[in-house]
Amino acid sequence: MSETFHYGGQALIEGVMMRGRTTIAMAVRCPNDKIDVASLHLPGIYTGKARKLPLIRGVLVLTESMVLGIQALFHSANVSLGEEEEEISGPWLWIVLALSLAFAVGLFFVTPLLLAKYVIAPHLEPRWAVHVVEGVLRIVIFALYLLLMNLIPAIRRVFSYHGAEHKTINAYEDGAPLQVEAVRKYSTAHLRCGTSFLLAVLIIAIIMFVLIGQPAMWIRILSRIVLVPVIAGIAYELTRFSATHADNRIIHPIFAPGLALQALTTRQPNDSQIEVAIAALKRVLQDDAVEEGQTHTNQENSPTTEATWGPPTTE
Repeated sequence: MSETFHYGGQALIEGVMMRGRTTIAMAVRCPNDKIDVASLHLPGIYTGKARKLPLIRGVLVLTESMVLGIQALFHSANVSLGEEEEEISGPWLWIVLALSLAFAVGLFFVTPLLLAKYVIAPHLEPRWAVHVVEGVLRIVIFALYLLLMNLIPAIRRVFSYHGAEHKTINAYEDGAPLQVEAVRKYSTAHLRCGTSFLLAVLIIAIIMFVLIGQPAMWIRILSRIVLVPVIAGIAYELTRFSATHADNRIIHPIFAPGLALQALTTRQPNDSQIEVAIAALKRVLQDDAVEEGQTHTNQENSPTTEATWGPPTTE
């Protein structure tokens, strides 16, 4: 018996991306109000045996979300503006990825380290407590960053599509029909959300860096960079475990903070946004042919236009 596959996705600019077993689908609202649906077969690295290995799969999920996520955002921006798409690939893709990763590590890992070391540590005892303070600063900076993002109207719309994605997945997992009227009533929060995953990363980082202790500053800075994949792998397993055992009351305190933080990354969507999320999920369900009965249902949808979207090149 094959392992249950958990569908999930990502909010885009005026759209939603859904990830299936072997494909991803992006549904984006066009300027003419139609829904453009683009499908991509995933490279083998994202669907092979390594994707099922504990700890390793967490690193692959992080890599996948960054590489494919950036491409999907560029694609959705072009489609939503009605512009001819210019594929981001090769060196440009890796430059964007490197800059994004440098910004994230610098803001959420190195900045708290420097603040804790040079501003707070001289006044703090015992010495190991500086790592706890560093971790708290990291979480506070993350929350403030999300609050600032909510002040940008365009980002708020992305967060609404994030809510639509969660509602659609919640409805599907509950066995509800993939129709706007049915999906509308579901929650905008979801246990496997990337926001919960990122919070788990920040919390696990506290424990990891306490264990490292207080070596030379350059070693501490280096550790905040090279240990990100290790922390991500552990955080993914924790998030996955929590979602799998959501009915266990003992597990509730583990995933409750992540659900609460999702209030900053999701907003209530309108029916048009829910319709887009449904279109994306139906497409990957159709591609995966989950069940013969569902395949027929998945073909029912509002008018869409078909588009192609190429995988990243390595040349």
